[in-house]
Amino acid sequence: MTWRSVLKFGLMLISLGATSNVFGQNPTSKESASGAKPDLRGKNIFEAKCATCHGLDGLGGEHAPDIIRRSGVKALSDETLLNVIHDGIPEEGMPGFPNLGGEDAQAVVAYVRFLQGRSAGNPVPGDAARGHDLFFGKAGCSACHQITGRGQFVVGDLAGFARDHPADEILDAILRPTGGPRETATAVVRDGRRFFGIIRNEDNASLQLQDGDGRFYLLMKSSLISVQRKTGAPMPVDYGQRLSSTEIDDLVGYILRESRPAATSSSPSAEGHAQD
Repeated sequence: MTWRSVLKFGLMLISLGATSNVFGQNPTSKESASGAKPDLRGKNIFEAKCATCHGLDGLGGEHAPDIIRRSGVKALSDETLLNVIHDGIPEEGMPGFPNLGGEDAQAVVAYVRFLQGRSAGNPVPGDAARGHDLFFGKAGCSACHQITGRGQFVVGDLAGFARDHPADEILDAILRPTGGPRETATAVVRDGRRFFGIIRNEDNASLQLQDGDGRFYLLMKSSLISVQRKTGAPMPVDYGQRLSSTEIDDLVGYILRESRPAATSSSPSAEGHAQD
């Protein structure tokens, strides 16, 4: 099995710039003592140059699937990944990035390895089963948030946020949220397609939406027949009073569990193609 065939369904890096935290994370939160944090330079470059195809979490997008949980990609050496970033895979539509400096390319590889490690299923705090009931019940999280496709997409899917944030940062985001309410829109184009997501950018000619999988869509207003907007309520700031410390741990445990789906979730057919 060659590295080119393994990456046939991945590593199609295309430029994109824009991202945002789902929770409205407190920027003054301290570095986690419970686990490694991502290299911010590698994270920023990945989100700027890889997210269109692979998604902000690396688990696949509109043009390329999972490069985080797929065992074939994990098995590639750092040197091979650096070569792919530099040279691309032209026959598969992936451009190379020869102008990406050595340190920047290494930072991207380090961030990919970080995401791969986060998906390995390390122990999580609390009782995830009770956390599930809190998320969809007493805590009311699902009124605004999705998690792995369940709940209301008003702010975003928390599983994506949790993949590169440790437990204490998730806890801090719950207890001390920052940022105001987000505006979402449902846009319908002339051919009948519908796009729903958070409004990231807008001008007189275009509207940019980000969906729950982290994918961005740039829509020209001249092609739209309708745009329905909705502003979500700000995140509650009183979870420290509404929930006990045990309940908050359970909630964090559930969010973390849902951010780490089993590696076997990749379809057998896709794995089979990767070995062709």
